[in-house]
Amino acid sequence: MMREAIAEARAALDHDDVPIGAVVAIGGELIARGRNERELRQDPTAHAEVLALQRAAEAVGSWRVLDATLYVTLEPCSMCAGAIVLARVPHVIYGATDPKAGACGSVLDVTSEPRFNHRPDVRGGLLAEECGDLLREFFAARR
Repeated sequence: MMREAIAEARAALDHDDVPIGAVVAIGGELIARGRNERELRQDPTAHAEVLALQRAAEAVGSWRVLDATLYVTLEPCSMCAGAIVLARVPHVIYGATDPKAGACGSVLDVTSEPRFNHRPDVRGGLLAEECGDLLREFFAARR
């Protein structure tokens, strides 16, 4: 599934967005995809995770995206971590950590906040090097 998220990240390059991709799976079946579309839509909320969660909610017919795993190439930011908590996603697997904006343990830990009524299981580091390389190459080309 992380390879599918990486494919989504690569597709974001087609519209000059930061290459971050996400997919949602239930029972091993991919039900939704998303890629960064902030530049494409000129929308600050058009992050890969948010778009994938919107599509997943549509696919399951509920705002609660239960029994799902969200795979994303970069550690979710605070907005996306909040959306994950609110959607009741039980599992999150990310690739590269984000030491500048990561909200699953790097800068903040929204997903482990004990005062929230939902705390997903979050694991990082899956294909981290490959996920990180996409981002490093993207930003190196712009410097």
